[in-house]
Amino acid sequence: MGSRGRVAERRKTRPAVLGGAIAVVVGGAGFGAYALLGGAAEDGTRTASAQQAEEVRTGPLSAAEVTAAAERFLTAWQSGKVSEAAAATDDPEAAAALLTGYAEDARVKDVTLTAGTRAGDKVPFSVKGTVSYEDLGEPLAYDSALTVVRRAGDGAPRVDWRPSVVHPDLKDGDRLVTGEAGTPPVKALDRNGGELTTAKYPSLGTVLDGLREKYGEKAGGRAGVELRVVRGKASEKAKLSDKTLLELSEGTPGTVRTTLDPALQAAAEAQVAKKARASVVALRASTGEILAVANSSHGFNTAFQGSLAPGSTMKVVTASMLLEKGLASLDGKHPCPKYFSYGGWKFQNLDKFQIEDGTFRTSFARSCNTAFISQAPELEDDDLTEQAQQVFGLSRNDWQVGVPTFDGSVPVQSKAPMAASLIGQGGVRMNPLNMASVSATVRAGVFHQPYLVPPEVDGRELATASRTMSAGTLTQLRELMAYTATSGTAAEAMAGVSGEIGAKTGSAEVDGQKKPNGWFTAYRGDLAAAGVVQQGGHGGSTAGPLVAALLKSGG
Repeated sequence: MGSRGRVAERRKTRPAVLGGAIAVVVGGAGFGAYALLGGAAEDGTRTASAQQAEEVRTGPLSAAEVTAAAERFLTAWQSGKVSEAAAATDDPEAAAALLTGYAEDARVKDVTLTAGTRAGDKVPFSVKGTVSYEDLGEPLAYDSALTVVRRAGDGAPRVDWRPSVVHPDLKDGDRLVTGEAGTPPVKALDRNGGELTTAKYPSLGTVLDGLREKYGEKAGGRAGVELRVVRGKASEKAKLSDKTLLELSEGTPGTVRTTLDPALQAAAEAQVAKKARASVVALRASTGEILAVANSSHGFNTAFQGSLAPGSTMKVVTASMLLEKGLASLDGKHPCPKYFSYGGWKFQNLDKFQIEDGTFRTSFARSCNTAFISQAPELEDDDLTEQAQQVFGLSRNDWQVGVPTFDGSVPVQSKAPMAASLIGQGGVRMNPLNMASVSATVRAGVFHQPYLVPPEVDGRELATASRTMSAGTLTQLRELMAYTATSGTAAEAMAGVSGEIGAKTGSAEVDGQKKPNGWFTAYRGDLAAAGVVQQGGHGGSTAGPLVAALLKSGG
């Protein structure tokens, strides 16, 4: 047989090209033509002979592999071929379930997917469609993105499946549903009766969702028809509320009045807009009324639900404990060495500074870590936990704010982790609401549970503390915070803030971050506030100016 005959014979035994050379441009995305070669089956899997004939693909994905995998998925999804789209992912079962629900439960039809410019293994794309329910219909448009990875086992390029591919607001277990909303809408009002909207206050999206979830049935409204995210168990555990994405018909909202102050809320929105990943809270110390809450990132309410190490702002709680136990006094001599070892860990101060013959006042004002760590041998494992719970109302998971919150966590620890918790590291976790409440407790002399909706609206019983600090401890603690605000690490940020003031800075180290999270908590008169700038650096220069600006605005 001649060479031409042998070539023809080899071609007969080669796996067929499915559908010829496929040249599809998804929604005008501009992907080039490509062919599926190498024994691909209709469901996107590879035949056994092909797997045996080729080695497992490894190494970085090529541009062609990324675009081909993305196009395969987007083309099938747009065409309504759920099984083919699901097979183009690395988790076909989960993908098929959510994509089926997209058409049947969310009722999205006439879908057009337009891919953007690839960036490495990631491909952004826009989604346009129509949501239909009975005789109602509304256009739907949003942006999403997918990432291509090598499938375990054979290394084939597949879309890395996660619910956010379908819609960026979806998390594991969440669903998209169109129908009569189970919960009527609410019209949220500020303390003066003005309406609170995301158009005016962009940070309040998650807060308004929470208010609707809790008070929609109680406020007297009537539900409309909408496309919404229905949360699954994982999101419910994270205290995420259902979210409305599109209204097909408006319901009749009920009215819920909140404690938010419009001027302070506007100031808070303006402040967090200056920093990436910033969150702040302001409240009235004498009552616990929340006057402002804002986050520069609007998808998650870090200010209320964040769970972050608070760094040295936690020293306010620790200092109150040491003062009560007689392990420190305002102007008593107190050690602040460069290093202190405990439980097998070696602790140090920022830039390894030390204070020779210093007092507890100077150690607190300069945020000396070893001044607090050095007292660990004198403490029981549960001392800090009890102080946080009994005096500051933290770490009990019993706050009734009116929307979902994380109420702080100060777990009982031993040895080195216990020592680390004294300076707001270890297992201690807080958010700006918690730390604003800490300053408010110092200012008021007693814990008042923060709240956004007055308890008389629905008869909620607010949390209370089981005890208060002694008068002597309270006086010294206020003096420590006042001295820090005028002569310590908080002085620069608090410059120009007049009246009765107190403050504490914090910088919390986080594994994998080049810069620490910057924290700041303070009060001025009856106004207390706290903030965090994640990956911002030192609290005095990052979160400090944001908090100080709120204190000035509320004066």
